[in-house]
Amino acid sequence: MKRYILSRLIQLVFVLLGISVVVFFILHLSGDPVLLMVSPEASAEQIEQLREQMGFNDPLIVQYLRFLGGAVRGDFGESLKYSKPALKLVLQRLPATLILALLGTIFSVIIGIPAGVLSATHRETPLDFIVRTVALLGQAVPAFWLGLMLMLLFSVQLGWLPPFGRGTVAHLVMPVITAGSFSAAAIARLTRSSLLEVMGADFVRTARAKGLAERIVLYKHSLRNALLPVVTMLGMEIGSLIGGAVITETVFSWPGIGSLIVEAIYARDYPLVQAGVFVAASLFVVITLLVDLAYTLLDPRVHYGN
Repeated sequence: MKRYILSRLIQLVFVLLGISVVVFFILHLSGDPVLLMVSPEASAEQIEQLREQMGFNDPLIVQYLRFLGGAVRGDFGESLKYSKPALKLVLQRLPATLILALLGTIFSVIIGIPAGVLSATHRETPLDFIVRTVALLGQAVPAFWLGLMLMLLFSVQLGWLPPFGRGTVAHLVMPVITAGSFSAAAIARLTRSSLLEVMGADFVRTARAKGLAERIVLYKHSLRNALLPVVTMLGMEIGSLIGGAVITETVFSWPGIGSLIVEAIYARDYPLVQAGVFVAASLFVVITLLVDLAYTLLDPRVHYGN
């Protein structure tokens, strides 16, 4: 187990290194940030002086190595827009994104797994058809459209919930539903298909032949084994909610990493974008590692040996 964890941590280093290369060079193809920092009346000499001062005249490989050396020390430079350390700004926004991702995941689990179990245990019935149809719609509806419709209904028409911002529990309701709806639908469909496959296995038929109650067969024997692929998807969805909450955070003006990265991209704020992507990618890789380790708790047959 220790060797496996060590190998995954080494892989994490190379993954983050690759991400840093891609993000750095793509950002530098997007345009010159110096032009956004100077006034329209600035002369060519002033623009060139600022570009030289900030190191943008150096070769890209030199700029990347300088960035990488600082990133290893946790220094991504100062935000060009806010004139504050980029990593500090990202970490200030991180709790909001983590809260949204965590609650969105809890919502998707609470809705998705029971819906999948209900659909599997009532196969080819009207209830199964309803669950599958709703799950299909949940994956087909764009997040921004769902968020706008929820805002239109519960904020504009009914006046029950605040339309944007962060502060109270009421501010969480619509963003959590929007963030977790796609995951809930995907988990419901995967739970149904996985549970149906497990319920036809030999060990389940043996458990029934021994006279065990159907409830015990379902929850103790079938569902536990059926949750392995669900846990894999859940880990991926948590990472997606952390790194891909841009749409939800933008629609509801939620002050998280996603909305911060969007602002930084529009401003061509290289240090801030790099810090935000690096933190999101690190969390994603760590979560996938934790998901792999969780397999051993769900299925004793899974063992990461030497």
